[in-house]
Amino acid sequence: MTVLKEARVPDIGDFTDIPVIEILVAVGDAVARDQSLVTLESDKATMEVPAPFAGIVRELKVKLGDNLSEGSVVAIIEPSDAEPAAAAAPAPAAPPKPEAPAPAVAAPAPVASAPAPAAAPATAAPMGAGLPPVRFEADAVLPDKVPYASPAVRLFARELGVDLSRVTGTARAGRISREDVQNFVKAAMQGGATGAAPAPAGGGGGLNLLPWPKVDFSKFGEIEVRELSRIKKISGANLARNWAMIPHVTQHDDADITDLEALRVALNKENEKAGIKLTMLAFLMKASVSALKKYPDFNASLDTDGNLVLKKYFHIGFAADTPNGLVVPVVRDVDKKGVIEIAQETGELAKKARDGKLGPAEMSGGCFSISSLGGIGGTGFTPIVNAPEVAILGVSKSAIKPVWDGQQFAPRLILPLSLSYDHRVIDGAAAARFTAYLGQVLADMRRVLL
Repeated sequence: MTVLKEARVPDIGDFTDIPVIEILVAVGDAVARDQSLVTLESDKATMEVPAPFAGIVRELKVKLGDNLSEGSVVAIIEPSDAEPAAAAAPAPAAPPKPEAPAPAVAAPAPVASAPAPAAAPATAAPMGAGLPPVRFEADAVLPDKVPYASPAVRLFARELGVDLSRVTGTARAGRISREDVQNFVKAAMQGGATGAAPAPAGGGGGLNLLPWPKVDFSKFGEIEVRELSRIKKISGANLARNWAMIPHVTQHDDADITDLEALRVALNKENEKAGIKLTMLAFLMKASVSALKKYPDFNASLDTDGNLVLKKYFHIGFAADTPNGLVVPVVRDVDKKGVIEIAQETGELAKKARDGKLGPAEMSGGCFSISSLGGIGGTGFTPIVNAPEVAILGVSKSAIKPVWDGQQFAPRLILPLSLSYDHRVIDGAAAARFTAYLGQVLADMRRVLL
């Protein structure tokens, strides 16, 4: 008599009611012990339910979107000939559970087994290679409620705040790929396209952020609740939007500023009595303008119609750290000012920022931003593009490093650069050229005159 056994969800910790996002087998498939049957995904983890024994899948008890917990029945499996011998010891306790439903399940078994001969050749090779025989029939995999995508793609979509139910899958059997998610974001930014809803007036671009997890942290230990400052609340919303809506890429490079630093120190000594203090930020701004002139796509913005607006002015913003949070004052017409004037203006704007006296006009109209952490430390980071700009320069702490000059290693002062850019406008080759040229200008500021 054919004996059928239940494959159940094993111990999965404290998780309950976990949705099924993938079904990895079909009725008639031969499965090996520990071969994955279905994939479950909670908001914290993705897990696969393995087959507890080898055999033939005779019935699937779940469908996409079902919620499962520990002990839930996933499939009815007819154990292979080798399995009962291995399971002979626990046999006295096991038969009572499947015996009752056996006749009811066994009755339709001939119907399920009818296509088995045709399926056997297709599954024989994967089984021999230890690979799961995944079926791609549309009626077997396309979901009614849960989008059909791999765990990696679902995680990628969550990071971007994309609602997968609004994305059209173009891979086999309607599966949503990483490229589908990227295309959805691009289309949403342009006001809608295939698989994307029209962008709402608020600028959300059709991206639906998941609700923030609500946790009672006091259960785990002592806590202190502190309200975020108004600046952090405002900048936080902008940063979240920019990170979700802009496809960021960061180009890292080094600049030799040995001679520039020597010049800065010498000029400060000359102007000490006048109270003038040149900062590296002033030189960075001037050098950035030279790079922006050479590569005008970096001095641009995307408008709401998807057009690229090239700017003929050069207003440079810089990130200012204040007790209440990060703000970005803007120095206007940097191309028309000398480094001494730029240094004085950045100093005045930074003081106003710390005192909370910056006006809206002093934080608007920027073309390009610089975030300098050189006075603190670090070797590189990924600054977030300040929309509607298309690039931002991150600067870390300079350090003395040995550099080969063709004959020997010489100590040089090296400044790490991190350029984040909007990949919709700028490609990697252009970013590499930009940072390479910027490094040349910083190594020899006479290039600014060219």
